[in-house]
Amino acid sequence: MSEYPVLKDLAIIFAVSLLVILVFHRFKLPALPGFIVAGVLLGPNALGLVSDVHQVESLAEVGVILLLFTIGIEFSLSRLREMGRQVVVGGGAQVGLTVVLTCGLAVALRLNWRVSLLLGFLVALSSTAIVLKGLADKGEIDAPHGRLATGVLIFQDLCVVPMMLVLPFLAGRSGGGAGALLLALGKAVLVVISVLVLARTVVPRALTEILKTRSRELFLIAVILIGTLTALGTAAAGASLALGAFLAGLVISESDYGHQAMAELLPFRDVFISLFFVAVGMLVQVGFLRDHPALALGGVVGVMGGKTLLASVGPAAMGYSGRVALLAGLVVSQIGEFSFVLARQGRGTGLLSEGLYQTFLAVAVLTMLVTPFLLQSGPVLLDGLERLVPLDRLLPGLRHGAIAVAEQPLTDHVIVAGYGLNGRNLTAALRSIRAPYLIVEPSTAMPRAKRSCAPSGRSAPECSSSQSRTRRPLAAWFAWRAASTPASTSSLAPAT
Repeated sequence: MSEYPVLKDLAIIFAVSLLVILVFHRFKLPALPGFIVAGVLLGPNALGLVSDVHQVESLAEVGVILLLFTIGIEFSLSRLREMGRQVVVGGGAQVGLTVVLTCGLAVALRLNWRVSLLLGFLVALSSTAIVLKGLADKGEIDAPHGRLATGVLIFQDLCVVPMMLVLPFLAGRSGGGAGALLLALGKAVLVVISVLVLARTVVPRALTEILKTRSRELFLIAVILIGTLTALGTAAAGASLALGAFLAGLVISESDYGHQAMAELLPFRDVFISLFFVAVGMLVQVGFLRDHPALALGGVVGVMGGKTLLASVGPAAMGYSGRVALLAGLVVSQIGEFSFVLARQGRGTGLLSEGLYQTFLAVAVLTMLVTPFLLQSGPVLLDGLERLVPLDRLLPGLRHGAIAVAEQPLTDHVIVAGYGLNGRNLTAALRSIRAPYLIVEPSTAMPRAKRSCAPSGRSAPECSSSQSRTRRPLAAWFAWRAASTPASTSSLAPAT
């Protein structure tokens, strides 16, 4: 077996992961922490069963790239425009406040300002892989707190680019000055614009020609090639591979074949992303945790508590209720996978000492380990907090009493819960038989984007929007009332 070291390591990883996940399943625990625990057991700091940790880390990076690629496919440019507020306001507030506060605390502890700024970068980023997989497993990506968390994560992924570009300047190893930094940022922006242009022009036509061959293998190869070339292009411009993979997913989503591409890639993504969580567990220094338990646990409480509060500021400013704002903050309260990349570079450039680097690793991995449990128990924790602190008085959001009632009550109608893909298909079928229906949707971006009540190719009845008597409509549940005949008019009114 010595001539097949990678295959041997993979066999050991999957065997130990299988046993650990079975134990977790027996106790009804989430699977993601099981992979991290398996990594801790397998790593060089515990049993040392894996011979080539760096090879496993390379495979784990493929998992992160595939995850962001499929997330980009699930999104679209129009959906990103709808989420613009969540990305800019929510993400900007979270990253900005976290960097400033962390940097200030580090300076107060007499650390160099360059090191303090790097620590601010490390703490500000959250785990895209853990959060989005956890939200997807629970079906909460399109929930209000899920959309807020996704917007924050997108903003963070965009911030990785300037953070990586700033690192050489912090270490004093860049000779180009501010001009070189601006040039690198310009190249990254140019690559993003080029990708968006390709998404609208070249890629949809190319995929159409490929599908005419009716070859599943050729389609899969073409999709992987698009993702690979886009990721390499962004990396060449100084951005991250993961950002390029996300943009490549957006390119595929603008074609008519995004769902087919998703179905083909899901098995590969799940296998590689499990390797990522195992690789994270391998980073843990068991000896450091044993020698400094108070430091590690105190760091976890401080980071996750502080990030929860800071990340809730943006949603609260946008009018979300205190519960939704804190739940979104809790979701992104861990330290992210890109922080490991920045920390490794920071140690290589001499910004981070070995002791500080090990402290960061211990705190970061523990926050990742706790996150899946928080995703499951977050609502319960907030229920307990609301018994002590009146969240809706501090951050009122939308009051149920302020919701306007539809002028004409409906009878003998169909209620459609959610206006996603299945909801749109169902309402199209109901319109074809002229059946009245009511759509209940937690997102207020939908009413603004989906004014038309008829499917494409049919004459659309005019959809008017009634004035809702709400102070902060972003947390509202809205409903559409569709007409029973094509000639009549539909109205938009908040649901009761």
